[in-house]
Amino acid sequence: MAHKFEIYKDKAGEFRVRFKYNSEVMFSTEGYASKSGAKSAIESIKKNAPGAEIDDTTD
Repeated sequence: MAHKFEIYKDKAGEFRVRFKYNSEVMFSTEGYASKSGAKSAIESIKKNAPGAEIDDTTD
């Protein structure tokens, strides 16, 4: 699969999500106290991101 979400624990012991495309990390989330929080973040991204606007602040 060319893209995937990964749930991992950071050095502080928090659960984080990173999105990888062709093995390159495209973004990662804030830390969550529970794995269920990280899973909820994935579901929220899947549900809400397809229509996300682009805010180019360089203009």
